[in-house]
Amino acid sequence: MTELYELTLAQAAAEVAARRLSAAELTESLLARAADLEPRLLAWATLLPEQALAAARAFDAAGPAGRGPIAGVPYGAKDIFDTAGVRTAAGSRIWADRVPDADAAPIAAARDAGAILLGKLHTTEFADGDPAPTYNPWNAEHTPGGSSAGSGAAVAARIVPWAFGSQTVGSVLRPAAYNGVVGLKPTFGRVSRRGVIPMASSFDHVGFLARNAEDAALLLGVFAGRDPDDPDSADVPPDDYAAAVRDADAPPRIGVLRGWFFEEAGAETREATEETMRRLANAGARIDEADAGVDFARAYAAHRLMQESEMANWHAPLYLGNEDLYGPKIRVYLDNGFGHAARDYAAAADYRREVQRLALRALDRVDALLTPTASGPAPRDRSQTGDTRFQSIWSFTGFPSVSLPIGLSADGLPLGAQLASAPFQEARLLRAAAWVERTLGVSLAPPL
Repeated sequence: MTELYELTLAQAAAEVAARRLSAAELTESLLARAADLEPRLLAWATLLPEQALAAARAFDAAGPAGRGPIAGVPYGAKDIFDTAGVRTAAGSRIWADRVPDADAAPIAAARDAGAILLGKLHTTEFADGDPAPTYNPWNAEHTPGGSSAGSGAAVAARIVPWAFGSQTVGSVLRPAAYNGVVGLKPTFGRVSRRGVIPMASSFDHVGFLARNAEDAALLLGVFAGRDPDDPDSADVPPDDYAAAVRDADAPPRIGVLRGWFFEEAGAETREATEETMRRLANAGARIDEADAGVDFARAYAAHRLMQESEMANWHAPLYLGNEDLYGPKIRVYLDNGFGHAARDYAAAADYRREVQRLALRALDRVDALLTPTASGPAPRDRSQTGDTRFQSIWSFTGFPSVSLPIGLSADGLPLGAQLASAPFQEARLLRAAAWVERTLGVSLAPPL
């Protein structure tokens, strides 16, 4: 018999909508799972058992009217999403006791959609490089990635069916790959960031960690849309993402970016990606070699320079005079940011526009571009969060990307592949992702 905590978002929402399962029963199962695993995982910055159960019971008492695709289903939020009356510390000492008085826009939208907040999940400090305390559920000696460390671990461990993450460089897709789940980073501006603690405003994206492409599509359908109070929110109507996943019958056209990605990947990751491409081609996908003409190492350096500059600008009022309250890795990034010249930032921004143009051209004749999500499986080093380079390019350009599990390494750690499409083409991206997912038939669960 399937345990309630094993249900995916779509399965759980369907059971709740049909009144075969109450939100309270589901919440109790997830809280019991959290109580069982939390001492080993340390995924939660703040768990809200009483508040979550009260919300679930109120939901059940309200009846079935107006229930949507995530209604009655608990979730977790990375601890940079402001939550009214609930501590939001961003993994930092300087904000250890910070309690916002208003919800971030995504949290408010989740509440309006009937979702139940189970708690706040650990993040690296200010969503940057100093690691969260969270353990990788596949092997406690390995990093769970970052910065959405708790989100990736909790979804993989079946403590929540989905969680909010955020990505400025690689902080949704890398934890997804390292923990064996699906991570979706929509187009820049597709989902409101209002009330989400910023890192670098040119690159910050709200994203989702879930168990499969169907769940990611349901989530994007709920949260995509224009927010007039977010200056970077895009005025582009959402598509029917759930329908795109349901209709994923035709094999996609996939362009493979080898070059730098395959040169920098470990042998095991390269071989797993090659085997993935062979399986997709045998199932009918058109697999083409793609060359975007991008100097990816230069693009990564430009991304870092702009990111560090914008971090220094935002953190200056907090950081200067309080340096000892910041971790060692973020101090390096901030000090770098204070030292970057304006002309170097302008040159990096110019190259960003060139990279966006080249990447769009590479996407002209394919549905998605494919690379490994990361250069290898999660490193055996909890003092770091892993290699950000491969995910960076789609945060730098702002193009949508998704990571899918493709198997396990020889050491039993998850491996992932990422797909990317043109801006606001998430329906095409998710359709391709769902087809790839069904063709590979890879669904991973850690040995807990």
